[in-house]
Amino acid sequence: MTDKTIDLDQHRGMAAQKATDLRRLLASVEADQSALRLRQDELEAHLLAAPAANWREAAEKARYLLSLFAAMLTSQDPRRQKLIAAVLADFERLSGEP
Repeated sequence: MTDKTIDLDQHRGMAAQKATDLRRLLASVEADQSALRLRQDELEAHLLAAPAANWREAAEKARYLLSLFAAMLTSQDPRRQKLIAAVLADFERLSGEP
């Protein structure tokens, strides 16, 4: 028995190393997506918890929904993408943000 660890990646062929790297990357991406879904669920629960107290809060909720909608439309309809971008710019301008 030895306390020295063996790096098995060095003993694999190139194809096996690539397959192992791909599995590790895929597992990492899946974990990141899971964490993102949890954070989105928390945000949406917070947004649903109470009605907006003012126009700025209402605009923040609308901004979030428009961002989700825009992500689903990726490069499908440039007119809608421009319209969403214009509405988001209006929200920023009207809320007094730089």
